[in-house]
Amino acid sequence: MSSVTENSETLAPRVANLSWRVRIALLTIFLIAVGTVYFTNQLLTARFTQSTLQRAQLRLALYSGNMVSELQRNSIVPRLLSSDAELVGALSSRDYQRTSQRLLSFVDEIGAAAILLLDLDGRVVAATDRNRLGEIQRNLPHFVEAARASETVFTTHQMDVGGYDFAYSRRVVANNKTLGVIVVEVDLRKFQSAWAGISDAVIVSLPNGPIVLATEKTWIGLPEEEALALRSAPSAIERAIRATQDWTALPADAYVQGRAVMRRELRVPFRGWTMVLFTTYGGIRQRVNAVLALEIMGFSILFTLAFYQLSRQTLTRALFFQQESDDLRQLNLRLQREISERQKVEKNLQVAEQTLAQSSKLAALGEMSAAVSHELNQPLAAMKTYLAGAKLLLQRKRMDEALSSFQRIDDLIGRMSAITRQLKSYARKGGDDLVPVDVRAALNGALEIMEPQLKSRQVSLSTSVPSTPVMILGDQLRLEQVVVNLLRNALDATSMIDTPEIELLLIGGETATLTVRDNGEGISDLDDLFEPFFTTKKPGDGVGLGLAISSGIISDLGGRLVARNSDQSGAVFEVTLPIIDNYNDED
Repeated sequence: MSSVTENSETLAPRVANLSWRVRIALLTIFLIAVGTVYFTNQLLTARFTQSTLQRAQLRLALYSGNMVSELQRNSIVPRLLSSDAELVGALSSRDYQRTSQRLLSFVDEIGAAAILLLDLDGRVVAATDRNRLGEIQRNLPHFVEAARASETVFTTHQMDVGGYDFAYSRRVVANNKTLGVIVVEVDLRKFQSAWAGISDAVIVSLPNGPIVLATEKTWIGLPEEEALALRSAPSAIERAIRATQDWTALPADAYVQGRAVMRRELRVPFRGWTMVLFTTYGGIRQRVNAVLALEIMGFSILFTLAFYQLSRQTLTRALFFQQESDDLRQLNLRLQREISERQKVEKNLQVAEQTLAQSSKLAALGEMSAAVSHELNQPLAAMKTYLAGAKLLLQRKRMDEALSSFQRIDDLIGRMSAITRQLKSYARKGGDDLVPVDVRAALNGALEIMEPQLKSRQVSLSTSVPSTPVMILGDQLRLEQVVVNLLRNALDATSMIDTPEIELLLIGGETATLTVRDNGEGISDLDDLFEPFFTTKKPGDGVGLGLAISSGIISDLGGRLVARNSDQSGAVFEVTLPIIDNYNDED
């Protein structure tokens, strides 16, 4: 009896000591769980937010590029139509019976919203929409500004029913006498309709002015601050309740229709326009909460196992057999629940993996779309110009010159096909068979593609090319692509210079050395210049793919592309390629 009492007295302090240790262990696990969840929330929120912002920036670049391409495509039309002999003759003779039909023959090819012909009184005498015949537009901006200017002008006009009209207009002159005005209306509202089908909100506004395009029609014509005020955020109490319910939320940039959104702004390279994209936090919160749910569930299982182990250690089989049996039955039920919970965790994990895989695919698709848009924009613009010119030449029975334009279009189509192969080559680091190429021919082809932009910018271009062939082993189309990218970068670098100058220097010796020099502001960061998606341009002026692709092409050809700042002003890009030894002798 005394022995049993003695054993009981010995067991009591052990149980008390074990309870103290258990409390410390549980408190430690709890603190680790809270810290892990907290830091995971901070890290994933920042990471998913950054990836969402990058995708939003890519979407902005694509939207902006499509809109600018549409504007540029229509900008040359008034100049061509203002010199059309049939339209000039109609204004001179005031016989407009066939003029509207003449305009209708152009509109399908051009893709414009409408084409109008106005006489000196501002009256619509011919139009692709016959309902507009007879309208008086002498006080509208496209008539007033075109009548005063000698070149094509672009104007925006707010309509009474809401929305804006966008138009290019130009005087029609014959024998130094103004006969009327040709007006080409640009259809930008089709982009507005396309944007309305996405979850994000998009607006386009004039410099320090009103919104001219928006997914919310009630915003058009208002400044951004007033437009957002129409759909005000919830009250302070409602915002506080929402923030409490969703504790992974970041501070909102703005509120659209009562929802917190991130705001991304892009400067459109057209007359200082600005494009803004509002992206919700919904996707970020769902992804973060899914990972946090998995972590919390894992720690819950850990606590369950800990309590299970503690219950086994704190019970003595000899003294509490019946109690232990009851506990074992309870533990069996807990294990069944844990198995069910683990199965749910596995299902949730599979869903999360599928979501992450889909996000990766969308990100890769956005990068490839940006690269294709960047590299194909220039050939497409040139093709539109040649096609419009060829049509006018055919109408004037100048067949030989029209065939020459069609041949150039065919060459550009071949170039675009080669560019798509080059993009895949850039991803695989592979290439086609190389052939002897005269660098002078590649240089001339690139200058022919860039000729419209060089003339429109009035750039002082100086070239120095040897009189004898400079032969390398390469691909002429890929080499032309490199020269076009370098010339476009030089044009962008000199966009703010009053007297832009670009110098091309080709030297043939032991190596073929092509130097492109501009008088811009120079390069601020040379280390990361050739990295994909790195750019020194302002937002909206580029996505940073041109130099990365060019560097890859030159490396594939066995050469080197380097950049430096000039001692005087501007930047210098130098392409060095190996010469074919004794090429002339072999020939």
